[in-house]
Order: sequence, then structure tokens, then C-alpha cells
Amino acid sequence: MFRGQGRYSLFAAGVVAAAVAWPASATQADPDEGAQIRRGGELYALHCAACHGARLEGQPDWRRRKPDGRLPAPPHDETGHTWHHPDAILFAITRDGFAAHAPDGYQTDMPGFGDALSDNDIRAVLAFIKSHWPAHIRARRRAAAMRMEKEPRQ
Repeated sequence: MFRGQGRYSLFAAGVVAAAVAWPASATQADPDEGAQIRRGGELYALHCAACHGARLEGQPDWRRRKPDGRLPAPPHDETGHTWHHPDAILFAITRDGFAAHAPDGYQTDMPGFGDALSDNDIRAVLAFIKSHWPAHIRARRRAAAMRMEKEPRQ
């Protein structure tokens, strides 16, 4: 269990609430679109790999807080939790940074890339990441997305 898991849960709830207001097309990242994946790979290498790993492996002991209280960068491969989150949440975190959606005072090393990357660039990075997930994970995400589309929005 994470220390401060309650704060993380509040963060997740806040991001979900914000993401629900966005149309699904606003965050479409296609893990089968070759050009989008290639562009995303270039951008990932430039902006993300230094922390999240060239092979999407994340930083060592990513579940354990560092001495400064911050969590290391998680993996984006199937061993991490990235694939558990809808595209809208991943998009928001990438664009705005983790702290923008976390409770006040939450400390994180994850910056926002909204000033450096366009929305299409962010979608390309997400497509690149998603293209590395095994077929069974991609199928689970598609099924979850379909369930979310069918649920009435409040």
C-alpha cells in the first residue's frame, strides 16, 4: 500500500471528474495508427524516457516513496498502472502535470507538458505507450471504454 493512499484516491477522483466532461474524441490515441505511433515514439524519447525509461520500464522501486516523499516515475508498460486509467486521465496528467489534479500541496516530479506538446502530440505519445501493451490489456481497456460510453453522465 502507498503511504498517503487517501490523497491519491482524492486525486484520482478529481481527475476522473474533470475527464468526464471531455468528449472521448478529445483524447483519442490510436495504438494501431502507425504514423501516430512513430511520432509518439519520437516525442516519448525526447520528453518521457528520461524518467519513465526508454523501454517504458519506469524507475526502480516506483511504488516506494523517495526520501523527499515523492513517488518515482511508474512504468508505462504492462507492469505499471498506466493502462488502468482512461485516456482522458492520462491526457490530463500529461498536459497539466500530476500536481494540477492532486490535492493542494501534493508533491510530484511529473510536470505538465501542455506548453511543450500540442494536444495531437500528447495523443501520439499515448498511442505509442498503448501500442506496447499486450493484446489482453488492450482488449480490457476497449471493454472498459465501451462500458463507460454506455453509462449515463451526471
